[in-house]
Amino acid sequence: MNNTRQKTAVIIGAGPAGLTAAYELLTRSDVKPIVLEKSSYMGGISRTVNYKGNRIDIGGHRFFSKSDRVMDWWLQHMPPADPSAAGQTIAYQNRQREVPAAATPANADAVMLLRERKSRIYFLRKFFEYPITLSAQTLRNLGLVRTIKIGFSYLWTALFPPRHVDNLEQFFISRFGNELYLTFFKSYTEKVWGVPCHEISAEWGAQRIKGLSITKTVMHMLKKTFSRARDIRQKDTETSLIEQFLYPKLGPGQLWEVVAEKIKALGGEIITEFDVDKLHADGNRLVSLSGRDKAGNRRDFAGDYFFSTMPVQELINSLDAPVPVDVREVSDGLQYRDFITVGLLLNRLTVVDKDNPKTLIKDNWIYIQEPDVTAGRLQIFNNWSPYLVRDPNTVWIGVEYFCYETDAMWKLSDADMAALAKQELERIGIIRQSDVLDSTVIRVPKTYPAYFGTYTRFDEIRAFVDRFENLFLVGRNGMHKYNNQDHSMLTAMTSVDNIIAGRTDKSNIWAVNTEMEYHEEKEGAEKQPAS
Repeated sequence: MNNTRQKTAVIIGAGPAGLTAAYELLTRSDVKPIVLEKSSYMGGISRTVNYKGNRIDIGGHRFFSKSDRVMDWWLQHMPPADPSAAGQTIAYQNRQREVPAAATPANADAVMLLRERKSRIYFLRKFFEYPITLSAQTLRNLGLVRTIKIGFSYLWTALFPPRHVDNLEQFFISRFGNELYLTFFKSYTEKVWGVPCHEISAEWGAQRIKGLSITKTVMHMLKKTFSRARDIRQKDTETSLIEQFLYPKLGPGQLWEVVAEKIKALGGEIITEFDVDKLHADGNRLVSLSGRDKAGNRRDFAGDYFFSTMPVQELINSLDAPVPVDVREVSDGLQYRDFITVGLLLNRLTVVDKDNPKTLIKDNWIYIQEPDVTAGRLQIFNNWSPYLVRDPNTVWIGVEYFCYETDAMWKLSDADMAALAKQELERIGIIRQSDVLDSTVIRVPKTYPAYFGTYTRFDEIRAFVDRFENLFLVGRNGMHKYNNQDHSMLTAMTSVDNIIAGRTDKSNIWAVNTEMEYHEEKEGAEKQPAS
């Protein structure tokens, strides 16, 4: 008789990182995952909100990664709706044990669409390609004087680059020159973060923009002009310049709902509406955590491994172990930017493309650079997937705002927030308020971990939490890193790799998305099995 106890991993959060960790543990190890989710939905900020049959993708999630491992993983769960459209360039290599048939729900809608990427900047009441291209239209929009100033400014920076790149302002100037920075980067970035660019760490630019520069933008334009063959992987293309991406038919949350069902079918456990508030340690290991369920009852969960995607600040406050004064000081000083989406259902958009005035513009999203409005970005959900819109004769958009929970905007009623969005879009010529059929408001706290405040001392927190050998911080808020969805997944995959290998050093987890290439690419010689 085998009395060996099955090991358990307790996972805080059912976002991309938490659900990836759970599925990886189930299919690659004998560890049972228990996922504890504070909300009632799957996917975290990658969820899809269904409002009267119209679906909202919060923030816009392109399913594209330079990591083969992630691309294969996505398509394992949701295959292409039309494999020939993707050129069958992605083939999942099944090198893990077979998934039982019961774990794969028969759902004709659970497919990936291949979508064309288009995003532009709306500035001076005109459209500019994003990233900025040196097209004739761009030059006409900017005007001769501004164009000359941008050119000379860039040449000056190229000849005399900044000696130090310590903050985001210096980062932008070193890549694009001062004039282009002032024209297209400064005001929008400060609208997003609410602080001057010189107060934001340059690490934000290094992580989010990576290798993007004027030179690479020009090279991409030339390559696009003279080459027709395209591979969905787009390995040689900067992420900001990709031309196409995969997208779940019913929005990003659909993928995570599919994954959650598989986790439960494989024997994993997912508990929703559970608020974790205590993590219990014994020496350098966590032994259990506790919190309250939706009925208000306290419950404890013991485990062998613990994954946290909760905000680092909340994690530190929840630990019952002694926390050094300096670590708590850094934790208390961490800042987060919060997010509001106003969904507007319309008869039509006022703004049009001159070439096709009767056709809906093709943009997935539009960066609103105009300084006379507080709206930061506009999603056009029809262009992400036509299946996000209940009535194809309507236009379904998301107007995005960035703020703090302490701001007056965050505290506006839904009616007042919707009114603000309608007024602002009409002011800049994108809609007429009379065309609005319906609206809804979604608030998402702690959407963006900030690279200011005490962030420059974050290594003190990392050194402290890494002492707990069975605690793995993964995902965007879990690591206080502005990770994309694929990076969040890779941190979870790498953590499971470490558990399976018995590795206690967590440096490879923190290395995901900190270099110019993804962690997996840098260790290409040690190909991990796709999962």
